[in-house]
Amino acid sequence: MSNEQALEDFKLYLTERLGDGIDDISISYGELALSVPVDRLIATLTFLRDDDLCRFVSFIDISGVDYPERAKRFDVVYQFLSPRHNRRIRVKVQADENTQVPSATGVYPGAEWYEREAYDMYGILFSGHPDLRRILTDYGFDGYPLRKDFPLTGFVEVRYDDELKRVVYQPVELRQEFRNFDFLSPWEGTDYVLPGDEKAKQ
Repeated sequence: MSNEQALEDFKLYLTERLGDGIDDISISYGELALSVPVDRLIATLTFLRDDDLCRFVSFIDISGVDYPERAKRFDVVYQFLSPRHNRRIRVKVQADENTQVPSATGVYPGAEWYEREAYDMYGILFSGHPDLRRILTDYGFDGYPLRKDFPLTGFVEVRYDDELKRVVYQPVELRQEFRNFDFLSPWEGTDYVLPGDEKAKQ
């Protein structure tokens, strides 16, 4: 049996077993992708881990995706591997800034730091998480840096002050207007020949 046919059969099996518990199921990039409602997430993950034809016991990753134009702006994407069946699956749920996504740590304890990262970078909330706090940014960090509406320059800059002998935070100061570049600057290229470039400019 070809891999494509095996995936189609597995897709049919999951459709029969999960039924109304899934919003969408498709095959993309050689992997099965499920979209499930938030309230069915834990039941779906438990089934995928425990069912003999699934056995997705290897938790790979959780990532966030931001679509600010949607009402539910975030996709929370879970990646799993079944070593027994040599198969991968992707599970997605949609959430907004106030949606409490159930924590997957009760099913996959390794999800703890990945959920903290999604919270830190996107502000996605996970209910039932044992320790939901920032993991990559500073404790007083303002905003969520991987959201599409987060400014490229950030809100503050951090530097070490030699007089105070400590790290200080201050508003971002741009040396030139952020969107008004001086294209005659030597950093952007010149209209004149720099010493040593005589042969290169010919």
